[in-house]
Amino acid sequence: MIKAILKTTALAAALAAATPAMAAQTLQLAHNAAEGNPKWIASERFAKLVEEGTNGEIHVDVGGNAQYGDDMEALTLMRMGSLGFSANSQGPVSSIVPQFSLLGLPFLFDSLPTAWEVMDGEVGNELKRLAQEQGLVLLALWDNGIRHVSNNVRPIEKPADLQGLKIRTPPSEIAVDIFDALGATPTPMNFSELYIALQQGVVDGQENPLMNIYSSKLYEVQKYISLTGHMYESMPLLMSKVVWDSLTPEDQKVIQDAAIEAGKFERQASLEADNDLRVKMEKAGVKFNEVDQAPFIEATRSVYDTWRGKYPKMVDMVVNAAKKAKASQ
Repeated sequence: MIKAILKTTALAAALAAATPAMAAQTLQLAHNAAEGNPKWIASERFAKLVEEGTNGEIHVDVGGNAQYGDDMEALTLMRMGSLGFSANSQGPVSSIVPQFSLLGLPFLFDSLPTAWEVMDGEVGNELKRLAQEQGLVLLALWDNGIRHVSNNVRPIEKPADLQGLKIRTPPSEIAVDIFDALGATPTPMNFSELYIALQQGVVDGQENPLMNIYSSKLYEVQKYISLTGHMYESMPLLMSKVVWDSLTPEDQKVIQDAAIEAGKFERQASLEADNDLRVKMEKAGVKFNEVDQAPFIEATRSVYDTWRGKYPKMVDMVVNAAKKAKASQ
């Protein structure tokens, strides 16, 4: 009898101990960055914070290097409820919520802190509202840097130097508009395909922040990097609204807080990247050149006219917020 009681008690204890593990939920997070990129590190940090904050009830399985799909595929899967999260890119997200493009108006931001102040205010709130209408929860706007041009033909010192060059852009309508205005041949392409396209000469060049050029080793297949600073890109950390709505308010708060906390790290890493990475790539043989932005700014004024025609109130909101943020820095 005593043995039976002990056996039953032990079984109950084992079942109780196993219950949390069996109840744990695994959600996948997709991103396209290479190991060492701030996006990679911040995504891992986010996953750890979520698991700790939910006492292991939610496990976030991070798949970098487009392991769980490229940015466009991730957006589709999240809207279906088949993918939990994506540390995505401004261009692809703009294909669903076009107003995200406006953060990339040419030469809008002259520093990363200026961009962050804008994104953390009224503009970010409006983008969050618009994303929810499309089945996506905008958890945070991480940072994808101020972008520069690299190519294998010549240094870009003036807009005319871009004439005839095929420049890979993200699948972003506003990026295409910018390079059309500058006289290049913009060629939208998924980031995961870019290294080989540069290596094989499918495109002459591309544009990205230095942290992406370095972490994905694009500098190995590029001769020149011109510091154009032509546009900014955010990195929207998104969640499936289907999955979000299935969670308790407590778990939602943990996820939201984790997104902001990991984003603080990611932004700081982005801010610190440029000077250090320039030195490393110069040692590898890449030739850098500074750029007088004035003729580039003049050449891209038409992009503002185009987008103000589409979203007049939102363009004015973004531009006015950027002016206010710049004055406060």
